[in-house]
Amino acid sequence: MSFDTAMDNKISEMAEQAANKDGFIAALDQSGGSTPKALRLYGVEESAYANDEEMFGLIHQMRARIIKSPAFKGDKVMGAILFERTMEGDIDGIPTAEYLWQKREVVPFLKVDKGLMDEADGVQMMKPMPDLDALLERAVAKGIFGTKMRSVIHAANPKGIAAVVAQQFDVGRQILGHGLMPIIEPEVTITIADKAEAEDILLAEITKQLEALPADRQVMLKLSLPEKPNQYKSLCEHPRVMRVVALSGGYSRQDANAKLAQNTRMIASFSRALTEGLSAQQSDADFDATLAATIDGIFEASRAG
Repeated sequence: MSFDTAMDNKISEMAEQAANKDGFIAALDQSGGSTPKALRLYGVEESAYANDEEMFGLIHQMRARIIKSPAFKGDKVMGAILFERTMEGDIDGIPTAEYLWQKREVVPFLKVDKGLMDEADGVQMMKPMPDLDALLERAVAKGIFGTKMRSVIHAANPKGIAAVVAQQFDVGRQILGHGLMPIIEPEVTITIADKAEAEDILLAEITKQLEALPADRQVMLKLSLPEKPNQYKSLCEHPRVMRVVALSGGYSRQDANAKLAQNTRMIASFSRALTEGLSAQQSDADFDATLAATIDGIFEASRAG
């Protein structure tokens, strides 16, 4: 079998799993701004590291511990989203994305956005990504299947929401051009008073952008758990959508699982809710048992939907 044929087969297998397999996507993509909080919740205080290099080394150890845990496998964890530095790193001497697919049968995705701009029109757009093409080329070379990028909606502002969704799809088309699957993530803040109205506007804007995509193109969507169950059912069934996944957005894992189970065909892509209860101080046995119970719960909530 030629190298190109082997690559095509691998991408085809990943696409089949991403589109159809029961399970959820683990979000292991905390970046520079959110890493100290993630480490603190894991029981590692800021006094434990002197600079960014040491901080990122510690978060990589945490992620590697999660990925190597016996329960972290493709039978329940369909995919995992990585931070750029995690993609560039190794686990047991094997590049992380390669390790995920070869050793754990988990589809690797990459967070590609560079953070958020200041709020305007009730939203935060993504910062410019002038080096995105170079990053996407590296991602392809590393065996990444898809990408993820996040914007935030803070109010039911039609102008702002339209701008966020248009930006997401513009960058999504750039990502599709590299043969990667974009996860489009316009997060709605869960605490806003007009969340249901914002979600109605968001649904209309996403639908409009999907209709403008070529018939042979698909994207994935990552959306806040909605106020109205099955708010996004039409997106789950849209021919240009491979999968709709839900972010936990600050809900506890228990609340996030309960809300997710009310939404047909949505699956989880949790970050903080995935690592809730894990600690650097736990023995490997306790760590593995806690993570296994968490994975089982999120898997069942994803399957219930």
